[in-house]
Amino acid sequence: MSTFPKEESVLAKGSIHPHDGVVFCIIQQRTLWLQKMDHVVLLFSLLFALAFADRESQKKIPSLSLNNASHKRPKRDWIWNQMHIKEEIDAPLPHHVGKITSSVRNNNAKYIIEGEFANTIFKVEETSGDVYAFERLDREKKAEYELTALIIDRRNNQSLEPPSKFIIKVYDINDNVPVFVQKVFNGSVPEMSPVGTSVTKVTAVDADDPTVSGHATVTYQVIKGDEYFTIDDSGVISTTRPDLDRETQSTYEIIVKAKDAPGTSGDSSTATVIITLSDINDNFPVFKHSSFHFKVPENISVGGEVGRVKVEDVDEPQHRNTKYSFVRGDYRDTFEIVANPYTNEGIIRPKKPLDFEKVAEYRFDIEATDPTVDLRYFRAGGSRSISTVTIEVTDVDEPPVFTKLPYEFKVMENDAEVRTLGSVWAHDPDAAKRKIRFTRRRASPNGDYIRVSDTGIIQLPKPLDREFSSSYNITVAAQEILEDGRLSDRESHAQVHVIVGDENDNAPELVYPEEPRVCENAAPGKVIVRISATDKDEQSPRGFFKYSLATEDSNFSLIENYDNTANITVKYGQFNRELAKIHYLPVIISDNGDPELSSTNTLVISVCKCNEKGNFTFCEERAKQVGVSIQALVAIFICIFTIIVLAMLLFLKKRHKKDLSGQGRSVAEIHEQLVRYDEEGGGEMDTTSYDVSVLNSVRRNGVKPEAMPSLYAQVQKPPGNTTSGAGEMETMIEEKKNEADNDRDLLPYDTLHIYGYEGAESIAESLSSLQSGSSDSEVDYDFLNDWGPRFKMLAELYGSEPSEDFVY
Repeated sequence: MSTFPKEESVLAKGSIHPHDGVVFCIIQQRTLWLQKMDHVVLLFSLLFALAFADRESQKKIPSLSLNNASHKRPKRDWIWNQMHIKEEIDAPLPHHVGKITSSVRNNNAKYIIEGEFANTIFKVEETSGDVYAFERLDREKKAEYELTALIIDRRNNQSLEPPSKFIIKVYDINDNVPVFVQKVFNGSVPEMSPVGTSVTKVTAVDADDPTVSGHATVTYQVIKGDEYFTIDDSGVISTTRPDLDRETQSTYEIIVKAKDAPGTSGDSSTATVIITLSDINDNFPVFKHSSFHFKVPENISVGGEVGRVKVEDVDEPQHRNTKYSFVRGDYRDTFEIVANPYTNEGIIRPKKPLDFEKVAEYRFDIEATDPTVDLRYFRAGGSRSISTVTIEVTDVDEPPVFTKLPYEFKVMENDAEVRTLGSVWAHDPDAAKRKIRFTRRRASPNGDYIRVSDTGIIQLPKPLDREFSSSYNITVAAQEILEDGRLSDRESHAQVHVIVGDENDNAPELVYPEEPRVCENAAPGKVIVRISATDKDEQSPRGFFKYSLATEDSNFSLIENYDNTANITVKYGQFNRELAKIHYLPVIISDNGDPELSSTNTLVISVCKCNEKGNFTFCEERAKQVGVSIQALVAIFICIFTIIVLAMLLFLKKRHKKDLSGQGRSVAEIHEQLVRYDEEGGGEMDTTSYDVSVLNSVRRNGVKPEAMPSLYAQVQKPPGNTTSGAGEMETMIEEKKNEADNDRDLLPYDTLHIYGYEGAESIAESLSSLQSGSSDSEVDYDFLNDWGPRFKMLAELYGSEPSEDFVY
């Protein structure tokens, strides 16, 4: 149905003329519903409505009189129906759409349309009101256009009627092909599915108007692969055969076509559907060979791989559940077969060690089955697949085998009579049966406490001490002796555990308490301290330690607690600190061993002042009474003796102090050239820049100088006789002074060189004689005698043996 817009009546301009009998009737048009009617039907409906309205108005004319006529403006209407036009009209443009009319009778009236696409796609004839489309319309792009109609006076552009909206509706034609929403569809279905099993669904859409019968109805058809699959009108694809086998063909590619409803013309579109068959377990495994042969060394480890038997199972790995069983040959306790579903193999592994000397070859039959196969779809032959397996064991040179593991021996400590604990034994498992040599590899604790002979005898070189170690663990290696006498590089190991039994050879010792103290006014029975003991030997299960006092002549008592402890209590009370501030209490402790051992330990008890509440207020400081062993005393004595010897050696090494008077010479006889030495480093080598001449000494007591060549200039003694060495020295100094004053090569002034430090290269340290008369240096200057005449004077001054010749 089409809807006309409801408009307010508009009266035409002018009045009723009684002479011509013409009466303008007011036509009020209400809602009219039109559905799928062409322009001819619409025109006939309009003419019929006008004729009926005119007849009714003529009946009412006689009732009107001229006297009642008035100049009221009659109501006027826009006169048109809702407009329709087909899409894609195959005719020259423009296409007539419809006509808009009004009851206005005005020669200057002008029609105008406004709105979207007005005056572009749609235009109106100004005088007639005819509306034309200047483009071919496509309903799939836009199905309706809403415009506004206006009628104005072209002289002043004033509206003669109120604006009115109207709709141009585009009729659909079947001009679109159904199109699939995607080019390729995917589907999956289990193999061997029953006929009619749904696979997947495809969808195609048609852009035409679905309200027009047949325009948007889509039908589907399988045009390739229809022998396996079919499709219904809703696009659901299903199977047509029950024997779709994935192992024969796993994927199918079919083509489906979509077109309009049957009986309608138009093209169609196609799409590809890829259908995959999912696997089900419908095949039994089958051996690829009727027999398998493997070689394996006898020393293969348990759980190692002997070989692999291959089977064929065309099902997917997740559906393979191959089981292997032994059907002939009693070796199921020696081997096992583990299935690998991803490689279609059965891995043979030994469950226990193989021995070439016992069994050199294994032969047995195995069967491969799959208990999870769905027999409803199984179409092959028999379900059993049997193959023969032969395993050949090859000989290898195996290491020796110990007859017993581990070895354990027991021995009492301090047993000097036991020298042999036992022996270990190993044999060659091979057919050669070579001899075995035994060697100890590791020992714990470290030490040569246990020995192993070449023949495997466990020996004790000396008695063992349980208190040092209660057990010993050693590793014994066994090696074969080859034909050429060498040892094989393959060896076996055995653990030997030696347990040392306990002998009661240690007396119990007191666990010393922290400074036992007692108040001087302690009452009888007052517990002073609780003592306990320890024993290096094993605790005897027969009882506890026994405690007693070595003497009863004391102000203390001992009371046993029978829990390996005892209490020391006050016997009489009232200690006299003036007589004794410290009491030494010997305590005897005995064990329950066989034989029984005891020790005497001394408690040092301090007598202290206490207040009324029994709290200690003052105790003398004392060294703790500790037990010192003989070894500690010997060590202390050796240290003291060593210190004494070192002190004596240092004392003897100290040289006797030498001074100038001890050499029979006075200080005045010694003269040196004093030079201030400001340079660093070097020792005597630094003085090479200054030429120092050795002063020649005069003879003493008529003794001539040594008749030997001198490296230095000899200065002649000035003439004249002197009665003393001092006079000769004075004359010589004056002569030297004059020579120095007249020597142009010397400095114009006297300098003082101080040999305070001779540098790192001098082992004699300082050679200066300043302040050396009282030096207590321990340096031995005898080496100066080996330095030649240049240092002869220094050697005589500082040497150990004086020289009779004293030369300056």
